[in-house]
Amino acid sequence: MVTAILIDDEPLACEMVLEYLISHPEIEVVGICNDGFEGLKAIQQKQPDLIFLDIQMPKINGFEMLELVDHPPAVIFTTAFDEYAIRAFEHHAIDYLLKPYSQDRFDKAIQKFSVFSHQPLAAKKTAALLETTALSPQQNERIVIRENNNIRIIAVPDILYVEAADDYVRIVTASGAYLKNRTMSSLEKQLPPASFIRIHRSYLVNIKEITSLHPYEKDSYMAILRNGKQLPVSKSGYPKLKEQLGF
Repeated sequence: MVTAILIDDEPLACEMVLEYLISHPEIEVVGICNDGFEGLKAIQQKQPDLIFLDIQMPKINGFEMLELVDHPPAVIFTTAFDEYAIRAFEHHAIDYLLKPYSQDRFDKAIQKFSVFSHQPLAAKKTAALLETTALSPQQNERIVIRENNNIRIIAVPDILYVEAADDYVRIVTASGAYLKNRTMSSLEKQLPPASFIRIHRSYLVNIKEITSLHPYEKDSYMAILRNGKQLPVSKSGYPKLKEQLGF
């Protein structure tokens, strides 16, 4: 038996999935969630094999919710038209259902799930999808962080700097520092280049926070931030920073 969770803020959309699933008795629905917060909690508790996930939802969207799941289950996305998301799905998703969809189209998605669900390719596709959608305009305005059972939403302009921390990044704001399971390179692509610059392999900094550059040892510098924090500037990072600051 395959267990599934429906995550969609539209009750009629959930009802439609339930109706279509009558033709697939091998799939048991173990939860129905109305937003990403509920969805994340249900996935953690019930560890389903499959989720039907809407994208446009209140509080946090489907992509942001999926980022917070440590080991995402197989996903069939359901969404109204979104040009950026559709392009990403076509390259990386196992399948997606563009609302409104028919029983026949739904059955084809289930068939694809059956083919890919037990293959490592499924997890790779989900990871690649999140990497791609992180670059969409909707995704570069904020960062979503999971702290134990709490979810924190950080506005991008509030980020002072980002520091590499093994398999995580440490996102520093005036109110605190938060760990997120992302690579520096992927976050660098997501953050707006006009506002953030990679000054060192271990540091991304909000340009508006830099007050001065000080020489430090041979051919190296320190960037001084408004809060007094000193960050190293690499040899390759210095010319980019100097040009950006107009020094």
